[in-house]
Amino acid sequence: MKFFKKLLSIGFILLAAIGCKVGERYVRPDIDRIENYYGSNLQLDSTDVDQINLADVNWRNYFEDTTLISLIDTALVNNLDLQREAKRVEIGEQAFLQSKANFYPNLGLSPFDFNREYYSENFNNSGSNRARRNHGENPPRSLYTERLGYSAGLFSSWEIDLWGKLRWQKEAARAAFTQSKEFQKAVQTAIVAEVASTYYNMVLINSQIAVAERNLELGRNTLRIIRLQFQADETTSLAIQQTESQTLRAESLIPKLERSYTMLENRLNQLLGRYPQPIDIHQGVENVIFVDRFVTGVPLELINNRPDIAAAEQQLIASNAQVGVTQAMRYPSLVLSAGGGLNTIDINSFFDPIGSGFALLNGALFQPIFQNRKLKTNYKIAVGERELAELDFKDNVILAVREVSDALVAIEKLREEYKIGQRRILVTSKGVRDASLLFQSGFATYLEIITAQEDALQSELDLADLKRQMILANIELYRSLGGGWE
Repeated sequence: MKFFKKLLSIGFILLAAIGCKVGERYVRPDIDRIENYYGSNLQLDSTDVDQINLADVNWRNYFEDTTLISLIDTALVNNLDLQREAKRVEIGEQAFLQSKANFYPNLGLSPFDFNREYYSENFNNSGSNRARRNHGENPPRSLYTERLGYSAGLFSSWEIDLWGKLRWQKEAARAAFTQSKEFQKAVQTAIVAEVASTYYNMVLINSQIAVAERNLELGRNTLRIIRLQFQADETTSLAIQQTESQTLRAESLIPKLERSYTMLENRLNQLLGRYPQPIDIHQGVENVIFVDRFVTGVPLELINNRPDIAAAEQQLIASNAQVGVTQAMRYPSLVLSAGGGLNTIDINSFFDPIGSGFALLNGALFQPIFQNRKLKTNYKIAVGERELAELDFKDNVILAVREVSDALVAIEKLREEYKIGQRRILVTSKGVRDASLLFQSGFATYLEIITAQEDALQSELDLADLKRQMILANIELYRSLGGGWE
């Protein structure tokens, strides 16, 4: 009983000393506060109660296309990148649980140990043979049993966290675990955005194929008229050749677009975690609408909204904790060890707790003095890595603000371009109609009608592409604000 009372007393004294934690508590670096995103007047913070922050909107409510929602659902279940991140989260959790267990004593059991040592006459075995000779005895010449023992025991060791080394290790492991979860969110945001972008690129190609087919039919009609005119000696064979060339060029655009569509389809299937297969998308880009009912909030909110920024901050927290670990390594470490069990030279008395019992209690205080500068070097490296992590964190914030600003400017300017493109469509469509009427009446040449048709085709393709860019800019705004992971 006295032995265990002494053990408890030592434990309480050591626990009282554990408050000596070296290192600095983490404080978030100062970030310059700006109220609005540069370069655009769109999507600024509003007091309108009907508007909510875009980053807080669930992706199901942001994308209203049921086909796209179904594709994203499939990707979130089957995408291999997301599955890898889920495994990394599990690994991070195990490392964190291990860091918590470091505070507990180690305990080991030796259920049975048999030891028998054989020596001969001239072996230097702790002086036993020399002692025999000093007493006028002759040790045996051949191998003989010098030591024989049977033992069983329970052994424990416990490192006392005097300077906070274990606590800093726990904080670093917690930060790494949290960082892995933030990485998982960031990957989900990227997957949602990429599935949506690939889908809408396929929608664009559907619209472009429809435009190309309409233009091809128009060109074929024009070619029929010119052939009739050639038969009536009203035009030359050159008109037929140039009109047919323009028609073939319009026709060649269709397989080119279909090839691009299939490649996007294969990419989308990869994002969905499956082999290439048909994906039915029938709508055109002209039917896609993004309603401006959301706001961006202020730039400082990106720190809480964007998973990549949160991951960078967790890396900074882990680096700060590692500084504490390396600093604590330069101070004394204290390890207590204890053991108890049975030890005997006679197997028949092995289970006699009074005659064969033993107990051990050890305490070791170790102070590193000179280790080839390793401890100091490790500390300096940890400090440098913390400074690098702080720079990375600030750079991530600046990058996020820039990406949001870029997306806002893109949306605003693309809207302006789109309105101009719509006006151009009206002009070129009227030009095609007028050229066709004039051509049939003999007041326009075949070159004028070919030029009008090419201009109309290009204006329709350009307008569809502008709509695609507007859609992708809206998706990029949603991603850059940190949306898509909830």
